[in-house]
Amino acid sequence: MPHAAGRAEVTLGATTVTYVPDGRVHLEPTAVFPASAPDGWAPYATYLDPDGRLPVGVGSFLIRTGTHNVLVDLGLGRVDFEVPGIGAFTGGALLDNLAAEGLEPADIDTVVFTHLHHDHVGWTTDAAPAPNATRTRPVGGLTFARARHFADAAEWEHWRGTAEVTGPHPEAVREPLGRVVEFVEHGRPLVPGVRVVPTPGHTPGHISLLVTDPADDRRLLVLGDAVHTQAQVGEPHWNFLFDVDPDQSTRTRLALLDRYDDERTLIAGGHFAGEVFGRFLAPRRQHRWAAGVRPAAGRAA
Repeated sequence: MPHAAGRAEVTLGATTVTYVPDGRVHLEPTAVFPASAPDGWAPYATYLDPDGRLPVGVGSFLIRTGTHNVLVDLGLGRVDFEVPGIGAFTGGALLDNLAAEGLEPADIDTVVFTHLHHDHVGWTTDAAPAPNATRTRPVGGLTFARARHFADAAEWEHWRGTAEVTGPHPEAVREPLGRVVEFVEHGRPLVPGVRVVPTPGHTPGHISLLVTDPADDRRLLVLGDAVHTQAQVGEPHWNFLFDVDPDQSTRTRLALLDRYDDERTLIAGGHFAGEVFGRFLAPRRQHRWAAGVRPAAGRAA
């Protein structure tokens, strides 16, 4: 039975990349992928639950390099709500799951947002954005107060002055984040071994992260929402309902499939059902998804 992905880990040399779950979402597939006719999901039924919904994981990727502890995205936060016709959203486990990794919030030195949709910024503070959220006390400080917080400048500008429920909540996220946010520099590592890859379309400043280690020939691409589901590997024209620029989103996805379909590239899809790590397989007639990773192959001395 398909399920939202649980904890998983990949090792590249001395670097580990761990998927740390925060929660799960069950989506109506044809509602969130409008280009998929009802029978379009037949080849991908293995990703749907018995009710025909698409189970989606929500969480963070923890990158431990030996000198840095980096969190990519901050999940949903403590929420539990449903959007009729779209799906059900539940979160809140990130801090407990980080503790299971032996880490407290103070141990995180870098936070990087692939983009600022609500399911990627939920633990920015103690106030998780949600349509049914009510608060009787002020928003607290940043959850990861000792960390540098990075986003793309175009992403930050896109949400300026807006209060869309899909984006960063003005009081819970944008205001406190605005006091510390730093903008990524394309082509320059955030920390050694972690580099930004611009992947616009889902949002104007969407980024992915490429992780490398000098002791391993392989590399790992953290997708963010450039690809939401394994089905989009075979159907790259299936845009997500909330893609800001659907045409650009498709172009970005096609470029990623063509550039990263080699044996040495591992892929991390944070919303993928069942298994977040795998590879893009080079096309025969179309690209395909292969879950899991081959054993580490250390770089020859």
